[in-house]
Amino acid sequence: MDTVRLDAADNVVTATRALEAGVAVEQTQTRALIPAGHKIATTVIGQGSAIRKYAQIIGYAAQDIQAGDHVHTHNVAFRNTDVDYEFCTDHRPVKMVEPSARDTFMGYHRDNGSVGTRNYIAIVTSVNCSATAARMIAGHFTPDRLADYPNIDGVVAFVHGTGCGMADSGDGFEALQRVMWGYARHPNHAAVLMVGLGCEMNQIDWLLDAYGLKQGPTFQVMNIQSVAGLRKTVDLGIAKIEAMLPLANQATRTPCPASELKVALQCGGSDAWSGITANPALGHACDLLVAQGGTGVLAETPEIYGAEHLLTRRAHDIETGKQLIERIKWWEDYTTRNRGSMDNNPSPGNKAGGLTTILEKSLGAAAKGGTTPLMGVYKYAASVTARGFTFMDTPGYDPASVTGQIAGGCNLVCFTTGRGSAFGSKPSPTIKVATNSAMAARMHDDMDINAGTILTEGVSVADKGREIYEMFLRVASGEVSKSEAQGLGDYEFVPWQIGAVM
Repeated sequence: MDTVRLDAADNVVTATRALEAGVAVEQTQTRALIPAGHKIATTVIGQGSAIRKYAQIIGYAAQDIQAGDHVHTHNVAFRNTDVDYEFCTDHRPVKMVEPSARDTFMGYHRDNGSVGTRNYIAIVTSVNCSATAARMIAGHFTPDRLADYPNIDGVVAFVHGTGCGMADSGDGFEALQRVMWGYARHPNHAAVLMVGLGCEMNQIDWLLDAYGLKQGPTFQVMNIQSVAGLRKTVDLGIAKIEAMLPLANQATRTPCPASELKVALQCGGSDAWSGITANPALGHACDLLVAQGGTGVLAETPEIYGAEHLLTRRAHDIETGKQLIERIKWWEDYTTRNRGSMDNNPSPGNKAGGLTTILEKSLGAAAKGGTTPLMGVYKYAASVTARGFTFMDTPGYDPASVTGQIAGGCNLVCFTTGRGSAFGSKPSPTIKVATNSAMAARMHDDMDINAGTILTEGVSVADKGREIYEMFLRVASGEVSKSEAQGLGDYEFVPWQIGAVM
């Protein structure tokens, strides 16, 4: 099979391997070299006419395109989306698994009713000025020093490059406060130490007041200026965490229902196969999780641009659908006033992998959300309270996007990739799914699951989705994912910076 056709209405097909000129493709033949994963026109497409894949518009012909031509950035033009949105017209009821038959995993029941998949002690900074102190404190707790606390997964510093030089209200400030609150209350944390400088705009005391956080044996705060310097802050921080260790170590894994899993649905380093193999398979895994009463959280608003009309049709009510469109309009304004374009994505790597416009990328990316109703739309890093399939407004930049999803309560991350990715995250472990077998073999140490077998071995999307879902349960129960095994996650905490730096 040299090509893949996704829908009868499409006027392009995708090459499964590099094709020389003159290779027969449907009712035509290739007119030039077609790289693997790239598109071939199957009919004449006149200048200005729509190019269709997934039975959806992915761009417009910038010039006359002949049957057999390579269809890519050299002859495809992008236009902003302009559709009449429908709401709740594709609302498919979920067939829930009977409670007596639902799956379980071995997790951590927290006192506030939440459930964790890991058991970390976190050091959360309010400002970049306290980042060094936090890293020094965390660095003290080597594996040797934690050997007497086998139930603790580690002591992790979550540091960032903002927290001051910003407005004390508005989108940027509120997003950072939600991130800090989300990490402070995350179910994968047994204990938390917050470290600030003291004079920053992002005051820890404001966070405590706004969210009702109370200090106690497993939640402590301090400022470098009040403690009287860096060295004393590090020493005091070490002492505080040493006191937390015995308490955090008391947590043990017990059976928990799969309904307590909240999975961040992510993709990065995408290619043409993302929307054909790994993303639909992850979508099926999401459907299986939702049927258990669990939650999938799709994100990356710029990377559903051009596919949002499919999600509004799945909204469980009109208000939810309108909330999604509100975020799309916000992004159109945001990119315009910053002299950007919604077609800034795909990246050069995405394009090399066969993706031509953000519309094409988005249609494949949205497949990660499966087929169940859209139950909620959330601002960046807001607590995700609805169960089922949900959406969070985030950038497409993976570290910033996942940081928001984890702050929203996601206790697992599943990340599909076609070009290859070395992404990992803490405190919620990342499972990585390869879209193609060649990359899966080349980056074997980084990929947990190979969805490329959907093409190379004829494995069904449903079977691969079941494999992904079952890995959710295993990793949630303590199995180490490949990104965890390599120590990834210490530098992937990146709160989204919105607004002016002053």
